[in-house]
Amino acid sequence: MSPPADTAALASTSGAPLAPLVAAQLNFVLSQANLPIRVGQIWSGCRDGRYADRFTLAIPFCLDYVYWDFLYNALSPKVAPDVVFGPDDEGFQPLVDFDEIGSGEKSCLANWDCRDTSALLSLIKELREFYIEYQKKRAAEVDDARLKFEISTVLSKEGIEVCTVSSNGRPDEVKFAVPLLDLDLAILVPGCPWKLPQKIHLQAVFPISRSYSSVPSAPRLKLVSTPDLKSFFSVDDVKLPPWLDGMCMAEYLPNLEENLKIQVVEASASIGSRRRFIEALAPTFGRPLEADPVHFVIPLQFPKHQPVLTLESSQHFNAQGLPIMSAPVNDYPWSPRWDPTEMESSLHCRFARSACNLYSPTWQVNLEAQEAA
Repeated sequence: MSPPADTAALASTSGAPLAPLVAAQLNFVLSQANLPIRVGQIWSGCRDGRYADRFTLAIPFCLDYVYWDFLYNALSPKVAPDVVFGPDDEGFQPLVDFDEIGSGEKSCLANWDCRDTSALLSLIKELREFYIEYQKKRAAEVDDARLKFEISTVLSKEGIEVCTVSSNGRPDEVKFAVPLLDLDLAILVPGCPWKLPQKIHLQAVFPISRSYSSVPSAPRLKLVSTPDLKSFFSVDDVKLPPWLDGMCMAEYLPNLEENLKIQVVEASASIGSRRRFIEALAPTFGRPLEADPVHFVIPLQFPKHQPVLTLESSQHFNAQGLPIMSAPVNDYPWSPRWDPTEMESSLHCRFARSACNLYSPTWQVNLEAQEAA
């Protein structure tokens, strides 16, 4: 998630607030960007400056972040900021590229309006698009026939990002971030509180083959999702299809996306099943369920996987002052084909047995032991 809009006013290392015009632009970025842009250090360019006027932004790129410094001048706040890119990107000179192709007038810097609160966000978007193309060009220059083929076949996919990963001054790997599923996940989850677009990517990291390597190594594959999506669908539970010898991403992606789409749709249907199950619990366990010393953990794979029941003592606490909990309970009859009332009935029977054990001598001995600990 993006930092709150007032982060700019709180994070200045010099103690001085950001210049008003600069603060307005930065706050607009934090509140309106559709990417989780984060603010790093904020400082002043003058030793005893009244206002801070420069800051570091973490810009999402290729499932990671790049860090750029934006340097305003508090004494000339109407002037557009200078931008300092990372130490590994000395070849990234977007303004020079503008001049070389004779289209500098198209840049948002050519018509910079300091009172336009969206100006900084427009600049970030413009520079990020240039950076994406810059990294694609760098990856295409790698001396590896397989990677050249991969790049030529998949870079046309909308939203894909690629970068080279270097060590000791030379590129060792090429990393792809491939967006999956042309679905609006917010539509699948009615009433979701998501502020930013939720996405799932395939991260594919290819080692660069050297001349002495006869058999190309398989890429390292990993599914990555935006953090808020994990409450709805966990990519950690997805088993990736195997990568076969001689395979390329153009062959691998269709099967992966088909399987992933089925699981995402099932997860969406599970939301309705969980809601009906919770409604069936209310007549027996009462409302609100969260206030009772009974905890239900309903897995994302519900109803394939049954809920886990945990009892909490409201009268006994451990040495840390925390309520003592029973062991998780899931050893009760269950079928995903039952209707919610049958599910609730089975769970209630198991709850009744657990509640009886709450006051059994064995339970009391366990409570005393935990309290002593």
